[in-house]
Formats: sequence, structure tokens, C-alpha cells
Amino acid sequence: MKSTHINKVTLGGLLVTLGIIFGDIGTSPLYVMSAIIGKDTIDANIVKGAISAVFWTLTLQTTIKYVILTLRADNNGEGGIFSLFTLVRRSKFKWLLVPAVIGGSALLADGIITPPISVSAAVEGLRFFNPELNTVPLVISILFALFFIQQFGTGFIGKFFGPLMTLWFLMLGILGVMQLSGNWSILSALNPYYTYKLLATHPSGILILGAIFLCTTGAEALYSDLGHCGKNNIRVSWIFVKTMLVLNYFGQGAWLISHQGQKLDLFKSSNPFYAIMPESFLPFGIVIATIAAVIASQALISGSFTLINEAMRLHLWPKVKVKYPTILKGQIYIPSLNWLLLSGCIMVVLYFRESSNMESAYGLAIILCMLMTTTLLNFYMHMKRYNKYFIYFIITVYFIIELSFLGANLSKFSHGGWITLLIAACLIVIMTVWHLSKKIGKRYVDMVKFDDHKQLLIDLSNDDSLQKYATHLVYMTSANNPDEIEAKIIYSILQKRPKKADVYWFVHVDVMNEPYRMDYKVTHIADNDIIRIDFRLGFRVAPKINLMFRKVVQDMVKNKEVDITSRYESLNKNNVIGDFKFVVLEKFLSYDNDLPAFEKIVLSIYFFLKKYSLSEAKAFGLDSSSVKVEKFPFVINQPKEMQMKRIG
Repeated sequence: MKSTHINKVTLGGLLVTLGIIFGDIGTSPLYVMSAIIGKDTIDANIVKGAISAVFWTLTLQTTIKYVILTLRADNNGEGGIFSLFTLVRRSKFKWLLVPAVIGGSALLADGIITPPISVSAAVEGLRFFNPELNTVPLVISILFALFFIQQFGTGFIGKFFGPLMTLWFLMLGILGVMQLSGNWSILSALNPYYTYKLLATHPSGILILGAIFLCTTGAEALYSDLGHCGKNNIRVSWIFVKTMLVLNYFGQGAWLISHQGQKLDLFKSSNPFYAIMPESFLPFGIVIATIAAVIASQALISGSFTLINEAMRLHLWPKVKVKYPTILKGQIYIPSLNWLLLSGCIMVVLYFRESSNMESAYGLAIILCMLMTTTLLNFYMHMKRYNKYFIYFIITVYFIIELSFLGANLSKFSHGGWITLLIAACLIVIMTVWHLSKKIGKRYVDMVKFDDHKQLLIDLSNDDSLQKYATHLVYMTSANNPDEIEAKIIYSILQKRPKKADVYWFVHVDVMNEPYRMDYKVTHIADNDIIRIDFRLGFRVAPKINLMFRKVVQDMVKNKEVDITSRYESLNKNNVIGDFKFVVLEKFLSYDNDLPAFEKIVLSIYFFLKKYSLSEAKAFGLDSSSVKVEKFPFVINQPKEMQMKRIG
């Protein structure tokens, strides 16, 4: 189980929280106001309405929904849409996997556009000094460096994230106050009436709402990173973060109102964020903004790694290589995903080139994720027996808010929003295929009773006429019931090539709803001849079966449950430990299948993806020198009997 110490509010905990939780939402002032104003003439009414809408979006969406409500839905201290799904999947509603898959895919797709827009918006501040500067090569270089260092881990530089992000938020607040001191009237935008007035009376109010939504896009990432810092540290530090964000937004609003009737492209810096900075401070501001954008991107990349790792454990993603670059708990590195994200980010930069163009595509995928979280949160609150009227009120309010944001963001579809939706759709297909193929395969797996073959295995173990295949023979089994075993395993032991062993071990792995559970159970099917081990591992625990199995065997030897010394006479008298050999059965799709069209498509995609995923042996962390991989045809429906006529 994960330690609960992270829920204690400490200065160190708050500093770490500022460094890794609020990067995405904390860099939103870089592009939100420029997205709202765009190339139009600055209108004080629009500015005041937009600032009001930003404040109430941060209050309703980020503060109330995520910081107060959703953070309650923690799975032993872990957050994120897959953690939320594992909490509610025990319910009778099996379709809840659908919002989990859509939400997870949308969050991953969002991870491809967040780093480019944050870094681009930060770097474009350099155009104050050179308006013709092409920032694309610089943005790509920064992104490449960021993704390149992932393989080494971020343990060392991660120590500086907290202080640097603290500096960033203080800069936001100070810059905002400097502008507010010249125009305190903008504070009237705290009145929600201005939000209503903008949306109800302005002809392009719904389009502006799509840009306003960008201020809260990091809220979902905030929930996903819950396990790193704990809900109490997040809630306390959010007070500081929100205050600094609001001050900066209101400061930008004050500056914009003071330049009513003008256009942003007339100024040296067409971004209000940089326009409110004193010219002498601008070089420092650009550097701090770029560092904050890199830290925000880092948090999103780490979150993507965690998301895919969870998806693999929940059988929603092909098995891929996972590395652990540092000793920090929870820090992982997935090479294939890392370079895939980098490729996507580079393509986004090359396609859009400017952060202002990316703004028009940003947010469409993430609002889908938020809607899916609201759906799952509804069932979570019912499961926890919240007051039903409270549930109906909260869910209705947030569905109205988020459907409004979805409608506003749909206008971005033709302006580039289709890119993130296309990426999300591809990810949804992969997760759906992987899940359905597992269900199809499980439906047709041929199980046999252990009792029908137990004596045969014991006799084989004692058959002196056969050469010994291994002292200890270990099979991975998917049978949930210890009284059953796959027919293909019995076939492998008895018929493919009789495999005599002194002890037969059968290992089964169950993925549990708790994130960091690590239990095991030993069943002696036949004393000193047949032993089954059931591992119960949390959905965030890496299945290092080789190491886990060795530890279990050591404990069993210590308890005198099993003797693992070699049975060869010469080795036994010298107390030499017997050899262990793992046999892994890998399936391939047989041509001899008569499948329905849909299942044929699903399994064809599954086996195509499987070619590029990790083998079962590597996925379970088995030592390659002691593993035998046997391939067998995956036959589901035998074709109809052929009518053949003998003519001679």
C-alpha cells in the first residue's frame, strides 16, 4: 500500500506540489487572453466579461469540481481517470469502461498539444526584440531536449521544479498587481453578471467561451497527479496558485482595457502576458516563462507514462517496455511512448507554427475527458452514498457547464481541433481492440479440471524412463480458479514434448483495484510436486514476476514448505539448488477459424499490434536465459467440416 505521509501538509510537500501539479494550469496566462482577444479590436466589455468568465471557470471547474470534489475520489491516495474507474468498476454497470477509455485517450491526445503551445507561447516573447524571428526551430530544439532527458530520469532537476514554479507564480502575481494598481475597476469583473452578459448578449460569446476554457485545461492533469503529493498539499497550495493566476489575469485585463480600441498586433508584443512586463524585465520574464513551460510539459509527459502503465495493467494497452530510470517511487520511463509523443509534438509545431494557431485547436479533447470524469464521478458518489439530491444538483450543473464548453470547442474542429480528436480516436481504437480481444479469447479458452490430470503429472515427475526437462518447471496461467488449468498447458507438458520435472509450479497474476497492493497466496495442489502461486498486484505495480517468484520461493524454503535443492544425487549431497525453467505460451491467430466479421477484424488488429508489443516473457520480467517460449495457434471457431469425396 502506498504510504499516507504525503497527505501531511508540510513546507516541503507544498513546494513539491507547486513543482509537479500546477504546471499545465499555471502556464495558461501565457496564451488565454491572447486567444480571447485574437486579432480583433480591444473591447472593454469583452475584456471584462472574459476576465469574469475566467475567474468563475477557475472557481467552479477547477476549485469546486476538481480540488474539492474529485480529489475525494482517491484510490488509496492515487488519482486519475483510470484510478477512478477502478473504484467504480465493481458496480453492475459494465459500460463504465467506455468513459474511462474515452477519457484516458483524450488526456493522452491532449499531451501532444500542451507542450508545443506552452513552449511556443513562452519563446514567442523573443519577438519583442526581433518581430521577424522564426521560433519554430527553437521550440523543436527545446522539446527534443525535454524528451531526450526522460530516459535518464528527472530526479536531479526535479528538485528545482518547486522553487522555480514558486518563482513563476510570484512573478504572475506581482506583474498582475503592478497593472491593477493603475486600474482597480477591473475587479468589478468578480461579479458573475459580466460572464452572463458576455455569453448572452455578445454575438461571438460562445466562440469566446472556447478560448476561456483554456484557463482550466490543466485541472484533469491535477487530478491525475494526486498520488505524487496528496490531496491536502494540493488543496492548500491551490489557494496560493489560484490567487496568483487571478491577479495576473486581472492585471492583463486592466492593461487591455487601458488600450481599448487598439489591436494587439500594433504592439511590440502582441501577447498581453508579455505586454504587461516592464521592458527591462522582459528578458528575465521570457526565461522564467520558458522554464515554467518546460516544467509543465515535464509533468504532462510523466502523467502520460503513468496513464499508459495503468492501461497496460488493466489490459487496455499492448505490453510495452517500461524502465525505471531513478529510485524515486512512481517515476517510470516508457521509450516507445516518449518518442511517439515527441513525434506528435514536432508535427503539431510544424503544422501550426504559432501558438495563436494552436490555441484554436487546443481544448477540444480535454473537455471530453472532463465530461467522462463527471460521468464516473456520478457513479462514485452514488457508491459512497452521497445525498442523492446533492448528486443530482452537482452532476446536472457540471454537465451543463461542460456541455457548454464542448459546444464552444466544437467550433475549433475545422481549425485544427480535428487533430487531437483524430489522435484520441486512434487511442480509443487501440484500447477497445485490446480489451475486446482479451474478452473474446477468455470466452473461448479451453479449461480443464486439475484433478483429472494431477495424478498424471505426479506419475510423470516420478517416471525414471524419461530424461528430466527441468528440476522446477514454471508456467504462467490465466486460470482464476485454482482447480482449473488451461488445456494448452497440459498439452505442452504431456504431449508436445513430455516435460518431466521434480516440481511443477503454476503462477497466476491478478490485477487488483488498489494501486500498490502486493500480496500472494500459495496453494499446494500436490505436496512437493505441484504448487500454485497467486500474485495479487495493484494496477500501478510492475509485474516483475522473476524477482517476485524468487522472493516467494525463498520464503517457502525458510518456512520449510518446499525443498528446492537439486534431485540429482551428485548435486543434492552438495546442496546445489535445482534449476528453474519458465515456459511461456504465446498464441498466434490460426488460419483455421470461422469467425464473425467483427471478431475477425478485432483479432486481426490485436495480433498486428501484438507483433510490435513486448513478448509475454519480457512483459512479466522473466529472465531470458531460463525461459522457453512455445507458440500455439489461437483457434476459436473451427471451420465447418469439409465434404470430401474419395475417388480412388
